[in-house]
Parts: sequence; structure tokens; C-alpha cells
Amino acid sequence: MLPLMVGFDLDMTLVDSRPGIAACYRALTAQTGVPVDADLAVSRLGPPLRTEIAHWFPPERVEEAVTIYRELYPAYAITPTVPLPGAREAIEAVHARGGRVMVVTSKIGRLARLHLEHLGLRVDELAGDLFAEEKATALRAHGASLYVGDHMADMVAAGAAGVPGVGVATGPCSTDELRAAGAYQVLDDLTGFPAALDRIIGLALEQQSTSQAKQGFSGADGSSEVV
Repeated sequence: MLPLMVGFDLDMTLVDSRPGIAACYRALTAQTGVPVDADLAVSRLGPPLRTEIAHWFPPERVEEAVTIYRELYPAYAITPTVPLPGAREAIEAVHARGGRVMVVTSKIGRLARLHLEHLGLRVDELAGDLFAEEKATALRAHGASLYVGDHMADMVAAGAAGVPGVGVATGPCSTDELRAAGAYQVLDDLTGFPAALDRIIGLALEQQSTSQAKQGFSGADGSSEVV
């Protein structure tokens, strides 16, 4: 049997970071003088920070704003962030089955790690600063069996990695949007993840085996042979 590795997104999948991120955007406005609608910004978490910053700052100031935001982040965004319902239990369910857990997020790694350490969420691998198809690189590199996320782009990432995507309707995307983006299953939140895990594992391992089998059959003349 192939080893189990479950990937999770971070913001609005494992943690509700909206209060802290909103506070960070307000601090950014106070420091730069550029108005940012913090409530609007946190209603659409998922894409990279630069994407959101570009809605508010002129192009020549985006990198400056990103740098300031990240400097402010530890002081404003970590403490107010809380685990989403079922997050701890979802991670524990994977470990209880002998599996490993990785977090793949668009947030840069050092800030993502601050959240995980502050909340005591024990994960085995962390890959940051990745979005949509970019996440597939990390998922493949670590042999992920499936990927869990709240955004349509997370389902795109799972598809690009060739693993089942499990959607959770705790973020900006609706159940229908997650399904349309390719989710194998959509949960209301992670409280339903442990009960669904064994069925999802079966599908994931089947897909992994099929993928590896296809890689093992390749004839130079176009025929199939064991190599």
C-alpha cells in the first residue's frame, strides 16, 4: 500500500485567519495612508497576497506594501486566528491511520508556520507561497494522496497533481463552485472529514496506483511494455 499523505490548505480550511488579517490590513492602511477595505479583503482569501494588494495600491507601490504587510503580520494576525471546526480532529485522523500531513498554502512559509505553532497544529511538511497549479508541484514532490481546500483554485491544484480534491465550504467558494472546479467531495466543514477519510483514501490510493502503473508502461514504438 502506498503511504498516506494528506495535504491541507491553511486559511479558511484549517484556520479562520480573517480577524487577524483584517487587523493587519488596517495597520497597513494606518502606516501607508492607502485605504484598504479590510472586510472586503478577508471575504475573498485564497489568492496570493500581491493579488489583493494590487486592488488597493498602484503598481509601483505593490512590493513596498507586501513587505510592510508581512512585517506587520506577526504582531497583528497570529493571536486572533483560531482553528476552524474539525481542524485538529482532521489532522489527528490522518496521523491515527499512520499517515502524514502537509500544509500547502499561498501564504509564505514562515508566516504559515507561526500560525501552526501558535495553535499547536502538528503537521509533517509545509510548502508556502504557492497558488492553484503551483501547489501541484509540492503535492507531487511529497507524494500527496489527496488535497483539502476551501477555494476553487485548491481543486485545480488537486487536479493538476492527479489526486482527489476535497472541498470544504468554509471559505469564499460555494459548494457548487467547488464541485464545478472538480472536487471529489465537498464537506460543510472539517468535522465531517474523519468519517469520510477511509472512503477518500481508497479513491486516492487507487488513483495513485493507476498513475504509477501508467508511468511504468511505456514502449518506445508506442506499444506498452513493462519497464
